[in-house]
Amino acid sequence: METGKTADFQKRTFEYALRVLRLVESLPKNETNSILDKQLLRSGTSVGANSRAAKRSRSRAESVSKMGIVEEEADESMFWIELLTASGKVSAAKVEGLLKETDEILAITVPSIKTARFRK
Repeated sequence: METGKTADFQKRTFEYALRVLRLVESLPKNETNSILDKQLLRSGTSVGANSRAAKRSRSRAESVSKMGIVEEEADESMFWIELLTASGKVSAAKVEGLLKETDEILAITVPSIKTARFRK
């Protein structure tokens, strides 16, 4: 990704992690939610952390690897959010924007990885 686009993506993934953190903190505290909270918090914050790590990579291969982790963690976050919604623990309306942002992060990440892999 280009420098300006990289900075924008860094900001988006940081804000994404913050939104996930706020969602997790808003959920009622019980044993089941505690397990789901930890899973979502880990994967959602990993999106931002690995995006930052990709920017600071020492090689293209390392950057592609970190962006692959961003892709995996965003997809996993989507799973946990969908599970929370399907189980009735959170309303679809409450997470609609977060799911949309997850999808957009994936839509940016996947082509970025493909481009970086084939760039000479």
